[in-house]
Amino acid sequence: QVQLVESGGGLVQPGGSLNLSCAASGSIVSITNMGWYRRTPGKQRELVATIARGGSTNYADSVKGRFTISRDNAKNTVFLQMNSLKPEDTAVYYCNADATKYSGGVYRRNDYWGQGTQVTVSS
Repeated sequence: QVQLVESGGGLVQPGGSLNLSCAASGSIVSITNMGWYRRTPGKQRELVATIARGGSTNYADSVKGRFTISRDNAKNTVFLQMNSLKPEDTAVYYCNADATKYSGGVYRRNDYWGQGTQVTVSS
């Protein structure tokens, strides 16, 4: 099995910063894309940012210029540096990994999700 464990959420004032991290573990052979998504009550989960294994990135328009996604391939870890946070950034943030695992003599590629970490931006 593949597990994703997020950390770094919390309460921050508007204009503040937070750094989220997500470590993947398990019988991982490789990870292609990794990313962050978020969900607020009553809304669907939305993309925040993704990063390919080679480093190319993609951001939602609402976070461009404020958030930076990065990854450490050797540690199967993805980060999200969030600056200039706004109240509308309040959400549960989920880590995602497109990972291939090896188990029982078989390679399997699947999408995996973390349990989510709460980010609250409020004064």
